[in-house]
Amino acid sequence: MAPALEGAQVEVREVRLPRDLTVDERPTVLVLDAESRSALPLDALRAFVDAGGAIVALGRDGEPDVPAAIPSELLSGFVRHPAGARQLLVAVRSGYREAAARAETARARAEAASRGREIGELTRIGVALGTERDLDSLLDLILTQARRITSSDAGSLYLIEGEPGQKRLRFRLAQTYSKPEAPFVQFTMPMDRTSLAGYAAVTGEPLVIDDAYFLPPDVEYTINRSFDERYGYRTKSMLVIPMKDHREQVIGVLQLINRKRNLEAMLATPAEVEQHVVPFSKRTVELVTALAGQAAVAIENGQLYREIERLFEGFVQAAVRAIEQRDPTTFGHSGRVADMTVRLATVVDQAAEGLYRSHKFTREQLREIRYAGLLHDFGKVGVREQVLVKAKKLYPLQLELIRQRHDFVRRSAEQEFWRKRAEFLETHGRKGYEQFLRGLEQEHAHALAELDGFMAAVARANEPTVLPAKRFDELLDLAGRTYADLAGTARPYLTDEEVRYLTIPKGSLDETERLEIESHVNHTYNFLREIPWTRELQDIPLIAYGHHEKLDGRGYPRHVTGDAIPIQTRMMTISDIYDALTAADRPYKAAVVPARALDIMDEEVQAGQLDSELFRLFVAAKLFERNA
Repeated sequence: MAPALEGAQVEVREVRLPRDLTVDERPTVLVLDAESRSALPLDALRAFVDAGGAIVALGRDGEPDVPAAIPSELLSGFVRHPAGARQLLVAVRSGYREAAARAETARARAEAASRGREIGELTRIGVALGTERDLDSLLDLILTQARRITSSDAGSLYLIEGEPGQKRLRFRLAQTYSKPEAPFVQFTMPMDRTSLAGYAAVTGEPLVIDDAYFLPPDVEYTINRSFDERYGYRTKSMLVIPMKDHREQVIGVLQLINRKRNLEAMLATPAEVEQHVVPFSKRTVELVTALAGQAAVAIENGQLYREIERLFEGFVQAAVRAIEQRDPTTFGHSGRVADMTVRLATVVDQAAEGLYRSHKFTREQLREIRYAGLLHDFGKVGVREQVLVKAKKLYPLQLELIRQRHDFVRRSAEQEFWRKRAEFLETHGRKGYEQFLRGLEQEHAHALAELDGFMAAVARANEPTVLPAKRFDELLDLAGRTYADLAGTARPYLTDEEVRYLTIPKGSLDETERLEIESHVNHTYNFLREIPWTRELQDIPLIAYGHHEKLDGRGYPRHVTGDAIPIQTRMMTISDIYDALTAADRPYKAAVVPARALDIMDEEVQAGQLDSELFRLFVAAKLFERNA
């Protein structure tokens, strides 16, 4: 399409129009004569220039200037007809320089776009790493993303553990695309220069290996071929990158194996390895190094988060032990309630039908429910211990005083019996004594029986049960009697306070004590509210606060109803009631068998106090059986 130029370093190619109008990696100049100018579409010429090419147009006979059919911005030069060799050479060289500049610009733009995509990809990966809190999931994400951005067939991840001077590498994770059936077992290995991972960890320098089976003879490290030999694999190209935290301390090692031209290619045979595997490029090393830095920070944060979780778990368990030490009769209650509530939440999460079929709980929400269950009774530390552990209606000291009073009156009756005998004998002698004694003994026995009956009535009334009214009448009749103290002053058998306690109609607490016990909910809420919870756990105080509320407003302490009670709290209420009814360790009540407990709870459901759908799921899943 252009004449040969004597002495010019120009490659002349004939173009098949218009498909072959392309630009390769070399600067390309297109010289168009009059015939070619009219044959090539304008959009093809424009695309050629945009791709980095340059166009020199040859004029027709008598054509003085740039042809109107081709926009001037597309031309690097125009040679009038007739064109001399020198003129044409100058125009082509000028076009070559322009094409070279355009090619460099296009290359720079492509490089910038590629870097932009890489930065965007690393940013997305960084965001994903930053939002993952579970350490095991985080490690899996790191290795998966590292393999993906480098098209690596396999990889492994090591973490450094142990104290200074005793550090070892723990093999934490492995992935092999071509051998997914290969099992993975964690183990530790020395952190020294003899292994690839150890060398990178000790030196802090990456290793780039084109073929792991042909290492230089002077290196300190070797490759372990046991996996290859066991599973018929072939490890070839490798990239071993130390993961450094923000203090430039190595915390682990990322190892990538067999970079492939195509990520989806399978490496089942040595031939396929030779066909698909390529060395790790300088750019992949830079990318993985950047990713390893992000990963190290994410791992450090994940480890710190796990340590904080362990610390908080220890605090929660210590709090539960503190509750149980103050009230040993409820030992294990908090743990059982937490366990049942979490299992009920899991059942709700998996429900395919019913009112809560669309309700789902995240892992963090389940943890929130568990902690709320464990801490729901912590406020009992603010309740007086004598009230908290009160098993009978009377406090032990009160019952002991009544017993001492009974013993005093009984001994007084004995003394009175012997005084009357002696007085009769002194006054009347033996005459009529036998008849008198029989009457006195009958009277004395009757008095002692009344006194013993009094103590039996007290013992019966002291039990925390619902008493028949006639027993209260009996107790009140006896309580109205008096005895003479040492000074001869008349004293009642029972004080007003003792009578008030003994006539408690239900349970072992009077109204004041019941309100004090109920105040534990407020204490729990106020205590939990002081803790600076994370966003994932911020609802713990509110969940625990309402575990004694009822849907009809008859609960406490706020008497809220319906939807004002969170679903997490409603689930906890069901677990709490069931465990309280069936617990065998409460001295103030007998344990209720599971069937009877469910009947009692069903009555509360029918009364509109408990969530009917949650109770149905609780019973259907037989959660109570697994809690036995």
